This record gives sequence, C-alpha cells and structure tokens, in this order.
Amino acid sequence: MDKKTRRQQALIRFLEQYHYMSLEEIAQRFSVTTQTARRDIQDLEHAGKVRRLHGGATLSMSVDPLVYRARRVENAEAKEIIARLVAARIYDGATIFLDTGTTCEAIARALVGHKGLRVVTYSLRVANILSEGTDFTIAVPGGFVRQVDAGVFHQETAEFIRRFKFELAVIAVSGIDVAGDICDDDHAEVEAVQAAMQQAERTLLAVDTSKFGRRALVRLASLSDMDELICERMPDPPFDRLLREASLAIELGEPAPAGTAA
Repeated sequence: MDKKTRRQQALIRFLEQYHYMSLEEIAQRFSVTTQTARRDIQDLEHAGKVRRLHGGATLSMSVDPLVYRARRVENAEAKEIIARLVAARIYDGATIFLDTGTTCEAIARALVGHKGLRVVTYSLRVANILSEGTDFTIAVPGGFVRQVDAGVFHQETAEFIRRFKFELAVIAVSGIDVAGDICDDDHAEVEAVQAAMQQAERTLLAVDTSKFGRRALVRLASLSDMDELICERMPDPPFDRLLREASLAIELGEPAPAGTAA
C-alpha cells in the first residue's frame, strides 16, 4: 500500500470520528499542502467515499454501517448507565418520543419493565424492542427504512410526529461542539427530532461523554434548549462550563467532581 492510499484511508477514519474536516485541518494533520489535501478529497469523492463541503469534506453516508455496528459496543457500559437513569425518569403511562440510535436502543431495553407507555419513534429497532412483551402503544411513521440503523424517513415524517403531544422527548445526538451546539449527521433526522421537541413539555438529552467535542453536519439545537441532560459522568472542560451556563438539570451516573453543579 503506497503512502497516498494510507493517508486517504486514515482521512476516512478521522472523518468517521469527527464527521467534518477542513482543508487546513487535513493538511495540518497529515503534513501535506492544502493542494494535496484537496486532491485527496477529490479522489475519495470520485470513489464515493466522501463529499466535499464548505472548504473541507464529510463522509458521503451520514453513518457508515461498520461505524454504526462499532457504536453498539463503544461505551456500552456508559449507555447502559444512561439507559437506567432515563428509564427511572419515566413513569408508567407516560407519552414519550424516543429517538433513534444505539443509546436510545439501550433506553428502550430499560423501559420494557414499564406499563402502559405511549411511544412515538421513527426507529424500527426501538419499536421492535418495545413491542416485545409489553402493553405499550407504539406509533411509527411510514416511509423508507435507512438500512444502517432502521430509521424510517419520509418527506412527511416530521409532520407525522407533529400530530402527537409528548410529556417527554428523549433525544440522542452525534455530537456537541465547543459552541454548545447539538448536532447530528442527517438533515431529515434533525427535522424529525426538532418536530418532537416542539411538541414536548420537556426535552431530555441522553448522551455519553464521547459525544462532547465530536462534530456533526447539521445543527439541531443548543444545550440551552434542553431541559435535562443525562450522562454517565461530567464531561471534561470546556463542556462542564458550557453545561453550567446552559442552566439545564444534570443527572450523572457517578458523582460530579467537587465544586461542579449537577
């Protein structure tokens, strides 16, 4: 394997983690000129692996299937902790929106012992978990199934969600940046979640600490738009400060460090 091929494969791995890199960041990361970085992006775009965007590159797919499968085991213990904390927040008979993704799949498993929940989700995996051995009422939109995570999308998905009212919307996202913006990788997914937030009395953000500092393509909301955060522990600076400034309720799976509001 030549040096160029190794560099381009490494670039794809970085994009899987950070979702977007500018030409300047690519050049600095791999000690090449911006012209070389641009040619690498063009090569990978022609191969259908990346998409040029705003002076840089992002993956051509919102989530690579291999990456998604890896997320099932990545920080699995943290996700189980978060799932138990979220489930304890939800009382029998509640009406909730539950997002898609591996964290929400863990939350769905933790909810199976509840009674009489009324759940709207666009995740077939979440719906399948909740339908096994429960008396829940579950609503899912019609549309096309995204193979990577079994999310259901259609041009009317957001409008379907707006037909309901929720006591709680539980969301999980791809990344939270240093500006306090909560982002995801797919515009249709963001639109669906924003519709749920608009119809919910409260919005709960369920994320593990690996999501802090990760980039994603589409802005969904800001931390200040959330009512509550559930995380396995307090994230590292500067995100601990951003959370305090956002004035949202925080519940952690382990005690917060001394002097930290939680």
